[in-house]
Amino acid sequence: MTDFELKDNTFLRQFEACVEGEMATLEYASQERKVFLTKLNIPSSLDKPGFKEAFLSSVLERIESYKQKVVPTCPEVASFLKSNRAKYQSLLPVGIRI
Repeated sequence: MTDFELKDNTFLRQFEACVEGEMATLEYASQERKVFLTKLNIPSSLDKPGFKEAFLSSVLERIESYKQKVVPTCPEVASFLKSNRAKYQSLLPVGIRI
């Protein structure tokens, strides 16, 4: 379930992962050197233990590779960052606390 290819669909401004014919997406908006993560869409068929965490980890690693900061505006992403604070603290811009 955690084996998927993450795509950055810049036209639709969303990260996508297609698994078992279903697509999970995380919509975003870019501004300067920040990526605002705005809406997480995970179909109920993919909402199984471990998938959301693997998907969000992949997205955050991709953003880190772009050398950009993350501003979580969606509650699911903020909660994930809060529970994994030690690993992803460096991705938050100065002044953003979760």
